[in-house]
Amino acid sequence: MESAPFYPLFLNSSWFTSQTKLDVFAPFDASLLAQVSLAGPAEIEAAIQGAVLAKKEMADWPAYQRSEFLRRVAQKLIQNKATHARILSLEAAKPLREAIHEIERAAETFLIASEEALRLTGEILPLDRTERGRGFQGYVQPFPIGPVLGIAPFNFPLNLAVHKLAPALASGCPIILKPASATPLSTLLLAQIFDEIGGLPIGAVSVLPCTRERGELLLRDERIHLLSFTGSDSVGWAMKNRAGKKKVVLELGGNAAVLIAESSIWTEHIDALLAASFAYSGQICIHPQRFFVWEGHFNAFAQAMVNGAKGLHLGPPDSLQTQVSSMIDAANAERVDAWIDQALAAGAQVLLRGQRQGTLLPPCILTQVPMGAKVMDEEVFGPVIILEPYSNFQEALHRINQSRFGLQAAIYTENHQEMDLAYQNLDVGGLIVNAPPTLRFDHMPYGGVKDSGQGREGVRYAMNDMLEWKIMVKKVK
Repeated sequence: MESAPFYPLFLNSSWFTSQTKLDVFAPFDASLLAQVSLAGPAEIEAAIQGAVLAKKEMADWPAYQRSEFLRRVAQKLIQNKATHARILSLEAAKPLREAIHEIERAAETFLIASEEALRLTGEILPLDRTERGRGFQGYVQPFPIGPVLGIAPFNFPLNLAVHKLAPALASGCPIILKPASATPLSTLLLAQIFDEIGGLPIGAVSVLPCTRERGELLLRDERIHLLSFTGSDSVGWAMKNRAGKKKVVLELGGNAAVLIAESSIWTEHIDALLAASFAYSGQICIHPQRFFVWEGHFNAFAQAMVNGAKGLHLGPPDSLQTQVSSMIDAANAERVDAWIDQALAAGAQVLLRGQRQGTLLPPCILTQVPMGAKVMDEEVFGPVIILEPYSNFQEALHRINQSRFGLQAAIYTENHQEMDLAYQNLDVGGLIVNAPPTLRFDHMPYGGVKDSGQGREGVRYAMNDMLEWKIMVKKVK
């Protein structure tokens, strides 16, 4: 039997084998995919020291060299797309067509960062707007904040890690990345590209798979100046409380709502909504979870969604035919199944439900779900959607806002006044019009309000948090 491949740590821009190993299994069939080195206290301390020592060299790294490095990473990702997509598909149980798309997006993110690295500019600030400032001139310039800790989730193991790595490198910040323990392979493969290209300052990048307990050493260390975390809201807000004085950016959960208005031509969008609803088994923080459908469209819309969901192809993730595969692990599949049972016990009605088979949970569609049911109030992070009718547009906006989350929402309407009302009144970080709430372009500001987080991603917006603005005032007269 062929042995599983082994991945060492990428420590201070070079490779290192630690004493402790982690087995990485495929969620779909529990096969052993690889072994990786796990970082312990010694490796974590070495990475922190390396990042601190690299701060000056990273700040002095010329913009054109940063840009060229990032551009070459983008090129190599596309050149190696097939290999990277297959590994990502297997480790995350992500259907291959979606894994390919993620590799392409990650390459785009690096390309955007290569452009933004060249756009960092300061300004000359006249100070004589008052009598007191006469004869003074201000010079304002951004400086890298210093060592960054990025903690990435399992659901987009490459592109969400890249949304931390690429802005940090474009800004001139050293970064330590902790990938999710379930999906470390994609970022270690990316580190191989970094190594092939070469030219990174020592200490510029470390990719450190480690336990949550070891990650706590990184979180609490004051030598790290910024934490960028993507994950669940409960974990993220608790981490913020333990992060000390460092700046904290949180991209957390959601339970995205979709409003189907009376004026909507929803039949033109049903395929896109269906795909978004069950993409990656709903394990997407902007997965459309709650649908509020004008009562005159409700029955036809519900029937179309049920019929479409029945036709989705379930199977192994590494097949291009597969549209829905397994969830990340059995515990999460069991949790979502239990949440469905809880909603039914509270009075919800089933429009579609299949039988769970291990980690594979078929699409589920519910209606008449009461407030208080977890599938309504929480982030389900599974292949479950809720369809509810409404009669009044303002009422629908109110029901959407009855959530502690506020990441993204979508509205389908041909009425521009309704678009504007939704934009002005919905408590979300982003509103998508006539497309699913899963829509995200990697240069746009992305993030939420309320329990969905603080700060924004999107390369330029992430860079804003990784830079400190410094002014020099000169007396010129």
